[in-house]
Amino acid sequence: MEQQKGKSPKESAVETRYILMPQHANPQGTAFGGVIMAWIDTVAAMAAQKHAGCEVVTAGIDSLIFKEPIRIGDHVVLKASVNYVSRSSMEVGVQVTREDPYSGQKAIATTAHLTFVALDENKKPTPAPPILPQTQEEKRRYENAELRVQARKELLKKIK
Repeated sequence: MEQQKGKSPKESAVETRYILMPQHANPQGTAFGGVIMAWIDTVAAMAAQKHAGCEVVTAGIDSLIFKEPIRIGDHVVLKASVNYVSRSSMEVGVQVTREDPYSGQKAIATTAHLTFVALDENKKPTPAPPILPQTQEEKRRYENAELRVQARKELLKKIK
């Protein structure tokens, strides 16, 4: 098997924007969590696809934390980047920011960590390129992801 060239998190990072419309909201006029979750899964999958250069599948959502409400009319900015790669699996971090389109005021509304698996043409796990963190922030995210990966493995051992 040929050794794959590594990629920096910046090479596969994805950013997308939405406006929270009434059909995305709950009866309180704030974002319905399921809509935000779908947007997170979509942007994270795009980052994982860019990194792996192949089809990917969501293997799990490690954490999803709603910190601030997003109201109808707010702009929703989603940023995703690959934090960590093992063999075929990748951890992707997503930060969701709500932005007031008139004042420009911003707040982190949601954060999430998802695991994706790279797939070959037979839908079997295949190696993903190594991640090469460059900046201090990328290195911090990599180290934190390593801790989450280890914690997941330990938890799975305990609950089986």
